[in-house]
Amino acid sequence: MPEKNIDFGKFGARGIKGSDAVMRRLDDLAGGISTPVTAKRGLTARLNYLTKTDRSLAAARAAGLTATDRTLKAWQSGKRRPSKANLERIDAAYQAVRRRNVANHLLRRLNAGGGTRVEIHPLNQSQVPRPLQRVVEHRTMNIRRWDRIVGSWAAGDHQGLEQAWTTDVLPDLGSQWGQYEYVTSIGFAA
Repeated sequence: MPEKNIDFGKFGARGIKGSDAVMRRLDDLAGGISTPVTAKRGLTARLNYLTKTDRSLAAARAAGLTATDRTLKAWQSGKRRPSKANLERIDAAYQAVRRRNVANHLLRRLNAGGGTRVEIHPLNQSQVPRPLQRVVEHRTMNIRRWDRIVGSWAAGDHQGLEQAWTTDVLPDLGSQWGQYEYVTSIGFAA
């Protein structure tokens, strides 16, 4: 059933892919700088995070931050302002480095004690005509191994995360697992 929802939303159902919901939740758990990169404070905090050590600067360069050291110093001191494209690169590099830095910590916490309890909130069918609605219940399950999910998330591999979610996790729901390819939200704590 997963990957078969070619016309998702055709009759008014609303939701997101379960793997995208997991990615959002992991991003929330990773925390980080909440001030937007467009604000001076947010930009300065991200640049400080990315240039604090040689290792983090190398990771930022690997994640796509191509500015020279001189340009980075000018941005940090406020003498120059990055372009919109560079602001997006800075934010993307920050997200990539942050994910890589917290991945092991999150993985240990999610796998601890035999796994983590996950709540799956089904898709929203409020706009679907009554005869076309189906019964999709709120589900909870325990995920014992998070290695592939967190590894794909840390690498920014959307396709790998979707594959891990649909082949490793959803089949544990039984014969109804295809109904949870799209969801309203997925909740868990670490």
